[in-house]
Amino acid sequence: MTTGSTAGPSPAATAGTAARPPLNRVEQELRIVLRRAAAAQSELARRIHPDLDASAYPLLAIIVAEPGVHATELARRFGIGRATISRQLSRLDELGLIHRAVDPEDNRGQLLTATESGHAHVEAARAARLQYLSEVFADWPDDDVSTLANLLARYSASVDEVRGREAE
Repeated sequence: MTTGSTAGPSPAATAGTAARPPLNRVEQELRIVLRRAAAAQSELARRIHPDLDASAYPLLAIIVAEPGVHATELARRFGIGRATISRQLSRLDELGLIHRAVDPEDNRGQLLTATESGHAHVEAARAARLQYLSEVFADWPDDDVSTLANLLARYSASVDEVRGREAE
């Protein structure tokens, strides 16, 4: 008799998937997409700086897109602790990719902005990513690409909603 995780998911965990077989396919495809996304994120981080951890790239991208964002807001969005966010921001700062300033309205908070170098590196990585996506979707009709974008946005919103309920 096997016990623990080798026994597989509990009947309660699989009850919903038996009624909705497409979920099995979604799970399989998401697993592949997530594996590819992790590899791509690592590559993007290396393009920005060889010593940049892959998990820091999304932080830098948000700092570029939202100058003045708070470190606590980044921690909340990514679901990571203060120590982790502090360590990642310190590395971005050491690499000359961000500036940190004390929030004049709250001395405990930090306002984050990207340096010129941070902006340039993120834009170069974004351009390379868009070129790659252009190649991937070259044979897709624009309507299919738009449908995929809409479905991904809907998926992200659903994930955020479920995570919000779990946090309560």
